[in-house]
Amino acid sequence: PITIRRDLDYFEEKNLIERYHGGASLSKVNFTTNIFSSSLTMNKHAIAKAAARFVEDGDTIFINTSSTALLLTEYIKAKQVTIITNNGKAIFTKSNEGLFIVLTGGELRMPKESLVGDFAINNLNRVKATKCFLGCSGISAEGGFTTAVLQEVAINEIMLKNTTGLKIVLADTNKVGKTHSFLSGSISELDYLITDTNSDFEEVEKLRKMGLKVLKVPIT
Repeated sequence: PITIRRDLDYFEEKNLIERYHGGASLSKVNFTTNIFSSSLTMNKHAIAKAAARFVEDGDTIFINTSSTALLLTEYIKAKQVTIITNNGKAIFTKSNEGLFIVLTGGELRMPKESLVGDFAINNLNRVKATKCFLGCSGISAEGGFTTAVLQEVAINEIMLKNTTGLKIVLADTNKVGKTHSFLSGSISELDYLITDTNSDFEEVEKLRKMGLKVLKVPIT
């Protein structure tokens, strides 16, 4: 049962299933933009590339377990940048010279390879970042900035609290307008949402009316 719940959490976070009491069903998503498609991969890279332009020389930045946020390591051109992350996959990333990656440590949670728990939280509480780049399971005007994984809420909250500058959420079209089980932060705590041009227009306008700056990047 523990393994099944863990796997269901993972598939829900990827928007592949919809949970209900006692079970789950396949998500009714457009298969041209689902998690396995090349178009979604292009979305993620386009978003990460746009986000990397916000990074300046000497920045210390937070990145959470988001696969999109971790792609920043491929696009950051600034020098002497330190990345603090609880994303275990950071070990295998391609990064530019002058980019320093520091893992929070903590309990390794599979299958996402995220680092969570008291050890990670205590280490994050010792750091102040100039900017943060956070992925999510969903972001919406009604539900805020949410995740499908309970253990990652505290990590996201601390990264937001300990960021002195811009707080940026990265979310592809499948996540904009969605609300998941656990609230990581309110829209008022965020500065920017970077998404792709396929994201729902009405939802984006609602977020803008709440004061969130939204950058929609084309897929190239």
